[in-house]
Amino acid sequence: MSQKPVFTDYLQLHFIVLIWGFTAILGKLLEPLDSSAVVLFRTVLAVLGLGVVLTIRKQNLHVSSSDRWRLLATGGLIGLHWVLFFAAARLSNVSVCLAGMATSSLWASLLEPLIYRRRIQLIEVVLGGVVMAGLYLIFQFEFDKVLGLVVAMLAAMLSSLFTIINSRFTQRYDALVISFYEMAGASVAALGLWVAAQTIDPHQANPASQYLPQTPLQWLWLLVLALVCTVYAYTVGVRLLRKFSAYMAVLTVNLEPVYGILLAVFIFGNSERMTAGFYLGTLVILAAVVAYPLWNNRQKKVKPQLPTSL
Repeated sequence: MSQKPVFTDYLQLHFIVLIWGFTAILGKLLEPLDSSAVVLFRTVLAVLGLGVVLTIRKQNLHVSSSDRWRLLATGGLIGLHWVLFFAAARLSNVSVCLAGMATSSLWASLLEPLIYRRRIQLIEVVLGGVVMAGLYLIFQFEFDKVLGLVVAMLAAMLSSLFTIINSRFTQRYDALVISFYEMAGASVAALGLWVAAQTIDPHQANPASQYLPQTPLQWLWLLVLALVCTVYAYTVGVRLLRKFSAYMAVLTVNLEPVYGILLAVFIFGNSERMTAGFYLGTLVILAAVVAYPLWNNRQKKVKPQLPTSL
């Protein structure tokens, strides 16, 4: 880190996390637009926005041919992740969706040992059990929203997977270049899902309203989602990593479900008010998520160097 963070940097970091917590709310506001359509227009607009930023910066987009395809494929995972993320918010509500997404750190604790071929540590198993206890509390009191929670957990798993993959790419390429190719891959995946959704269920009452933005307000929300939540937030997030350690950034991002749930209750009111069991279960999950990086940061062992090839 070349500079020490100041108070305004901390405020900006929390503001970025607040923006990410707002994405599920935007997905809800874009109803009845299908989740695949939301992701398709989000990613296409994000590619255009990133293209403008990269042009202004005169950034070289060159990557090796093999890495280009791998970046595009990783983008496909991101596109599927976002479709599941928005679908989860609609199958249940924003609060349940964000509770499921709170498991992403612990998914990473299971997937990373498999990918890097290292032993799973006991603390990871213990915290996994704590998360399962939190999920049990949510299932017990909010059984009618189980499907949305399961879909959100699948989205969290994909989020962890492409984050682990990107940890290798960031050693070789600029973050904006990675994002540009991955958003292109995500847009292709979203296009496939968009076409598939219409093919599977071709008899909707009003297919145009489900698969194409119809109002200026919908276009406004899509622009906010693409330019603010994707292009702006990602760019600022990368810049802030020059001042914050990765540990501090990850620890702060774990507050995304908290910010998102509070925003959802404020915006949507009674439809987002849950039972005490839901909030207790969510707090248990968040406690486990925060405990893992706290424990990990206390370890004195040197982390092994990641391989430089994918």
